[in-house]
Amino acid sequence: MPALASHRKPRTRTGIAGMAGLRTNSPAVGFTTAALASVTLLSTQSANAAPTEPKPSVEEVQKKVDDLYRQAGTATEKYNKAKESTDEKRREVDQLLDDAAKRTDKLNESRRTLGNYAAAQYRTGAVTPTAALLLADSPQAYFDQTQLMDRMTDRQRTVIDDYETQRAAAAKQRAEATKSLESLTDSQKALRTSKQEVQAKLSEARSLLSKLTAEEKARLAAIEREKEEVARRKAEAKAKEEAKARADAEAERKRREQAQQPGGDTSTGTGTGTGSSGGAYAAKADKVLSFARSQMGKPYVWGATGPSSYDCSGLTQAAWKAAGVDLPRTTWDQVKVGKRIATQDLLPGDLVFFYDDISHVGIYIGDGKMIHAPKPGANVREESIYYMPIYGSVRPA
Repeated sequence: MPALASHRKPRTRTGIAGMAGLRTNSPAVGFTTAALASVTLLSTQSANAAPTEPKPSVEEVQKKVDDLYRQAGTATEKYNKAKESTDEKRREVDQLLDDAAKRTDKLNESRRTLGNYAAAQYRTGAVTPTAALLLADSPQAYFDQTQLMDRMTDRQRTVIDDYETQRAAAAKQRAEATKSLESLTDSQKALRTSKQEVQAKLSEARSLLSKLTAEEKARLAAIEREKEEVARRKAEAKAKEEAKARADAEAERKRREQAQQPGGDTSTGTGTGTGSSGGAYAAKADKVLSFARSQMGKPYVWGATGPSSYDCSGLTQAAWKAAGVDLPRTTWDQVKVGKRIATQDLLPGDLVFFYDDISHVGIYIGDGKMIHAPKPGANVREESIYYMPIYGSVRPA
């Protein structure tokens, strides 16, 4: 039976082999290749390009700069604390080294006395015991031998005891000096770290401010003025409250005088009622404020304690020192001195502390105002106590 012929038409091979016949330099192929390459390049660039961060608003810059200055203030107090500790450790080490040197002199003197005894025994032919004693690690243990101790005079025993005492004391002082030197090294490391932290915060703040345009700087200044105005109005309200309190106190004083002097005597009676302690504090406060006012206009410099520049706690420390009161160096320690005072009970001379981390302090002058060393780039000045969030206040003396 003859084979059946296929009724299907042969397929034309237009696959890969057919495509190979096209010219790669044809216009259609060239356009397609270029388009694909462009799409691929743009996709790659889009994937690799970092997203552009939106420029912060002036309000955001102002908030960030204020926060950086506050952080710099905190770091400044850390620096002050580390510097205070470093200075104390350095004085301690110096004293220990001086004591160790004096102790070494006494030890050498005892050693010379022992040497004289050794020389005397050499002349008498009894060199071995004393020479061995002088070279021994533990002379006392050597002399515990009864037969040798019996041969020693009371004076010789005293010299040996003194030598042992001096040697033990010298060893102890050397150990203490070594330990203090290690502590000093740790304090110096903390000092360097705090200094670097302050510089980094201030550098970041300066960088943010330097990127502002003239228009943005003007807007920033306007925001500062608005903030100052709000604080000023609060200070004015407090000033009115204080004036009313003083007037009420004066009226009460006069009423009491009249009640105690029915005959119309003009004597002062009981006075203002503030008492001798209140008068003593007012006298000190006058000296504090006089000093603080004389420093106005001097620049804020972190870590400075005067006389040409100050940081906030350096100014308060110097002002109260002028009144004969020694305050600690940092805000964290100054806030622990004296008596805590509510804001409504503030008197001139009191210290007002700010922020939750107690990183700033000013001297209250009355009427809701203070004198303080504000921040880098600013000078010692008067300002409302409401310019910053109040932490609390103290009366140092």
